[in-house]
Amino acid sequence: MTPIVLAHTSDLHFGRDVQLEQIEALETLVPELSPDAIVIAGDLTQRARHGELQRARVSVDRLSTSAPTLVVPGNHDVQWWASPLSIFGSAPKYVKFRQYFGPELTPRLELDGAVIAGALTAHGLALGSMTWNINDLAVKGHLPADETAKLTSYFQSAPPGALRVVVMHHNVLRGPISKRMGLAHWRSAQRRLVSTGADLILCGHDHQESSGLIDGRVVVSTAGTHTDRCRGNRASAFNLITVDETSISIQHLRWERDLRRFKPSDMTRYGRVLR
Repeated sequence: MTPIVLAHTSDLHFGRDVQLEQIEALETLVPELSPDAIVIAGDLTQRARHGELQRARVSVDRLSTSAPTLVVPGNHDVQWWASPLSIFGSAPKYVKFRQYFGPELTPRLELDGAVIAGALTAHGLALGSMTWNINDLAVKGHLPADETAKLTSYFQSAPPGALRVVVMHHNVLRGPISKRMGLAHWRSAQRRLVSTGADLILCGHDHQESSGLIDGRVVVSTAGTHTDRCRGNRASAFNLITVDETSISIQHLRWERDLRRFKPSDMTRYGRVLR
């Protein structure tokens, strides 16, 4: 098969914390990398304000001229205060996001040799996202069973041998520095994600780039953030993922502040489980 290349970024946080020189560098560099698709795994904004969403839409439009681009919402993109605990239903929470990025919160892309599906984990202040830690309110996400049911059905209809990719905002592996899981009820979420038949999960939220495995076979790529709120005062990073018949490679590209550019850094390669 011809290798599939995915550019994976997250947590742009247009608004107070955004680093515009990084975004401008991304908008220039990513098309030069010639990815087959671009994935932005949520938190495009800081407070889901119109101006933030408008600038995020401009960035997405610029990137999408070079490759199909898939975007899912993160917890900062959700106006949970419009319907706390979904007392007025879930729709009010996503009105602004849908205004700028379309009605579908879990979009899909189909490439030659790959299918990519969004999953909604950003629900704001919601019963399913609650934990005993008050700091998790409106920050933690959860993955409802109907989301993984939709993924399972979609992946079962994919061509044999196609790469099956899930895109979601909240990190499904514990952050190396934060030691935090992005999802409430994460054990159940991990089991159900494995059962969907996914090969690769792309997420963000933790503000630290990393990668790993679930159940020894599902590869997880976590993108960093393009703000100064990186874990451990690390440089910002985004990920370039290359998939061939036998492996999935995740290359971190880190921001060099003095040179105002992203530079290829460490790479991790995982064996691919063929289905």
